[in-house]
Amino acid sequence: MTHQPSDIQTPPERGEAQDALALLRRWAAQATPEEVADLDPAISRLLPRGEVANYPALARAYPEDFDADDAYRATMPDLQNGPSSLIKGSRQQLQHVGISNFRLPIRFHTRDGADLTLETSVTGTVSLEANKKGINMSRIMRSFYKHAERTFSFEVMADALDDYISDLGSVDARIQMRFSYPARIKSLRSGLEGYQYYNIALELVETDGVRRKFMHLDYVYSSTCPCSLELSEHARQARGQLATPHSQRSVARISVEVTCDDCLWFEDLIEIARSAVPTETQVMVKREDEQAFAELNAANPIFVEDAARLFCEALLADGRIGDFRIVASHQESLHSHDAVSVLTEGDTFAAQSLDPRLFATLFHVG
Repeated sequence: MTHQPSDIQTPPERGEAQDALALLRRWAAQATPEEVADLDPAISRLLPRGEVANYPALARAYPEDFDADDAYRATMPDLQNGPSSLIKGSRQQLQHVGISNFRLPIRFHTRDGADLTLETSVTGTVSLEANKKGINMSRIMRSFYKHAERTFSFEVMADALDDYISDLGSVDARIQMRFSYPARIKSLRSGLEGYQYYNIALELVETDGVRRKFMHLDYVYSSTCPCSLELSEHARQARGQLATPHSQRSVARISVEVTCDDCLWFEDLIEIARSAVPTETQVMVKREDEQAFAELNAANPIFVEDAARLFCEALLADGRIGDFRIVASHQESLHSHDAVSVLTEGDTFAAQSLDPRLFATLFHVG
């Protein structure tokens, strides 16, 4: 009669496990290495002795002089570009697959004709057909590096995009280049100058054979609450009570489609934003500049709704700009939360759903 344990689902105790290990080791001490391997090769890791006989002796020193020639590379497995039988999950087309935030120094033209080399974060993606396992990610970097020594423009980005599509056999593709752009800005009254840094991204997208160019700008400004300003003035006039309106650092992310060939400079978009909302945060400040900034804010009090509409008015007036989106965040000093607004023009940026962390990315840390 075979003995059956009363409850085979009961987990073993630690002591039972120790007894089982001791029993396994006593058996292995009198068994041959082949018998151990035949039972389970992984057992050798539990035994206080050498490797099993049928396990190869692997080299442990790095072979610095090894040459991976063409013949050797041809023998290497490539699962990412394997057959469709290796696909996991639903066989659906991927709109974008690639790499994000590979960084390198890139040379850009400035509006005044100079060149500026900036550390740039690049995102490169392509579409992936439903019957393909994956892509060779390193090809995106290699394709981009072919153009990395050139002074970049949308034309150069188009050449890199051509290489993506050709090298990876894809239909759609995207390049986005993100960097911090320095511009010398004068103070309001003292005549001092300092560098303001603008987070900018260029984006070139091809979908169904149509290419579109986009520029993104984070514009940082001060917003004085109109309601708070009026209430402060009321306290002064009605009760002789000193009061100050609240204002706060605010950020607008302005994304525009560029409808002309290399005709919208970084400086142009910055100036469009500044003309709409002139209370840009300052770099170099003396007392006369601080007073001027207070006066400028008092002359331009805005709610977050006002900010979005003012930016919109300025963008609509510029013929170089097609569809656009404005996302504004006033990071309030009165409340423990932010005031936000979103305004879109055209179908490109219209969306029923937003990234849950979208507004959190507008936080400016200086």
